[in-house]
Amino acid sequence: MSAATHADVPEVPEAPIHFGMRELVILATKVAGAVLVARFFPGLIPLVVAAGVAALIPRKHDWNIRLVLGAIAALLAAFVVRMWPEAGAVADHVPYEPATLPSWLVGLPIAGAVAILFLPRQTPGLLRGVTMLVMFATLGASAFLLGVPMGRGFHFNQDLAWMPMFGIRYHVAVDGVSLWLLVLTAVITPVATWASFGSLNARLKDWCFALLLLEGAMMGALVSMDLFLFYVFWELMLIPMYVMIGVWGGASRIKAAIKFFLYTFVGSILMLGAILYVAYTYAKVSGGPMSFDYFELQRVLYPQHLQVWLFGAFALAFLIKVPMFPFHTWLPDAHTEAPTAGSIILAAVMLKMGTYGYMRFCMGLFPEASLQFGANLAGVAVLGGILYGALCAWRQDDVKRVVAYSSVAHLGYVMLGLFAATSASLEGAVLQMINHGISTGALFLLVGVVYDRRHTRALDEFGGLAKVMPVYCTIFIIITLSSIGLPGTNGFVGEFMVITGTFVSNKLGHFNGIQAVGAALGVILGALYMLGVVQRVFFGPITVKENEHLPDMNRRELLAVSPLVILVFVVGLFPNLLLGPMQGACARVQDDLDARAQDHPAPMFYTGSIRMLPRKAEAPPAPEAATLATSAAH
Repeated sequence: MSAATHADVPEVPEAPIHFGMRELVILATKVAGAVLVARFFPGLIPLVVAAGVAALIPRKHDWNIRLVLGAIAALLAAFVVRMWPEAGAVADHVPYEPATLPSWLVGLPIAGAVAILFLPRQTPGLLRGVTMLVMFATLGASAFLLGVPMGRGFHFNQDLAWMPMFGIRYHVAVDGVSLWLLVLTAVITPVATWASFGSLNARLKDWCFALLLLEGAMMGALVSMDLFLFYVFWELMLIPMYVMIGVWGGASRIKAAIKFFLYTFVGSILMLGAILYVAYTYAKVSGGPMSFDYFELQRVLYPQHLQVWLFGAFALAFLIKVPMFPFHTWLPDAHTEAPTAGSIILAAVMLKMGTYGYMRFCMGLFPEASLQFGANLAGVAVLGGILYGALCAWRQDDVKRVVAYSSVAHLGYVMLGLFAATSASLEGAVLQMINHGISTGALFLLVGVVYDRRHTRALDEFGGLAKVMPVYCTIFIIITLSSIGLPGTNGFVGEFMVITGTFVSNKLGHFNGIQAVGAALGVILGALYMLGVVQRVFFGPITVKENEHLPDMNRRELLAVSPLVILVFVVGLFPNLLLGPMQGACARVQDDLDARAQDHPAPMFYTGSIRMLPRKAEAPPAPEAATLATSAAH
């Protein structure tokens, strides 16, 4: 229907909402019925939630949007019911763990990307449909991860020979740390893709291919337990994101894409050198072939002077990806020039590869070096991340750069929690990875909504949008409150755990209290710049004529953002649903650090020759090649 036809139809104002005694009685009856259903028929809770959400949708929206939003609410309600602690306590059998599940999570998107290449460019509907079908299939496959209690160990272990001549294996597994990052990737990617389909039509086939390849690479990096395999996926992630920024980005897209690629690639090259060295050292010490297996490389104990250099090579690659000061300058440019979906995936998932990589590989392979530099890096995280990022965000006039610098600040909390290395701070750091993905991903999506209408992100170009876009204003404020850590939203729990864990940490020297106070000050600064954006964009008079008739959020945009809005409250009100599965893995990381610190105390740590340690109890069974190498060493 054309715009002229829309203009000819007179707009019928909605009838005012009446809420008297009759409506109050009806509401109380419905609430009482829902409570009874939840008490005696817990299996019907998702249906009740779906009906309630559908009833709350304004009447101007037809049954299509009511049905989809109700289905989303029902699925999230089913997730809460399934993950509730009592639900897992009644299980009296060991759940089945298909070893091929991580391979499905990696293979489905990559196979979908290959399939896209064989579809004609002239069928945009088919391209969109196949892309969304593959992503929803991957999301459905990731749901099977939730059926297995995580504990301290690794699950869904698949270990196959890939290039045995070089000691390279296809080894994938999942633990409580990677679990939620895999689910986050499976949720965020279709959300970003669906949001992009309304505004991006140029080279759609290439766009769908890049999105699917990127999802598969991110999944692969999260499940890889072989360092060579991890590096393959780590580098593979760069290619589609580089193309997305360079092809579909803004006016300075080439500069931003090259800067993004050079920063991350330089760090990756140093990490590759360290990976090759540790594999060669393993062969030399064990007397067998080289191995890139994570659990075998954990057995190698390096003297401190050597461990420092290896730690530095790995840490540089991960700190660039986070990014941490002073390697953060690529991020604002990449976010500003990237298309909306690229910014969502970059902020919500790709940046977590740096925090995940540091926790998995730096702290897992080089614990003494991570303890030695943890206190200094924590100071950088507070001053150069949390506080500096917040102050930079406060002074920006581009709303997308505000959100970009807020990512630097929020990820500073994640790194601070890892450096503090207490049970509360580690769990809070992992939870904050998820929270940042939800909140910042939603913020970039919402920035894209208004950019599609005005084609500007300058704060001075807005003002008074609450009058013309009330639904958009409401959702933006909810996500803003989540971003600044309002109690009851997802952002509060993670930051609170990081701050309290930092305050009681014994690994930060005498500065743990100061660093905790600095992190708390960052929460105040976060409220300052985010509420300032809300004030300038939504309130006050409408001073720009183009803003007087902006349309509110459409169906596509509402469906894209609604899962993230619901997750804000699901995680904020029921954080133990996420904390429970990750507690064992975080405790394992902390215990490994504490054990190494006790065996080789600071400040010298270990100064002997390189030697082999026993394989850790939580590690999966050793492959045959590694077992033979160990036997040869003895």
